[in-house]
Amino acid sequence: MAKTKVGKTVETLGDYLHEQRVAAQLSLRQLAEQTGVSNPYLSQIERGLRRPSAEVLQQLAKALRVSAETLYIHAGILSPEDGEVRSVELAILADTGLTERQKQSLLDVYTSFRAANGTEASAKVPVALEVDPADGTVTPIQARR
Repeated sequence: MAKTKVGKTVETLGDYLHEQRVAAQLSLRQLAEQTGVSNPYLSQIERGLRRPSAEVLQQLAKALRVSAETLYIHAGILSPEDGEVRSVELAILADTGLTERQKQSLLDVYTSFRAANGTEASAKVPVALEVDPADGTVTPIQARR
């Protein structure tokens, strides 16, 4: 049975990562060595078969010399529309002293406070990020109305 692509945002992320890797004149193997992420896993991300965690996106951003924010937007974790929310979410996601579960909890609390105060961003902006405990991947959860 053939694997299907995870989603359009991941496909877009994979295309973007591939373009950046080629522009940096790096092979998958070289990028894997620089990031500490396995070569097969990077290949699956580029082909849209895997959704990388925020931590992996940070490692890729550093190796490719692009902003982590750009990768978060391409991955569908952040929306480019709300700069204030994005800066808080980025600060939480970039904190290496927190686990993925702790980051998720902070994002959930922050989003619930914004919603309670009537400052919730549009429904297109993820209200929360779901972290898969098995592999640490982060998936945006859309506003429920």
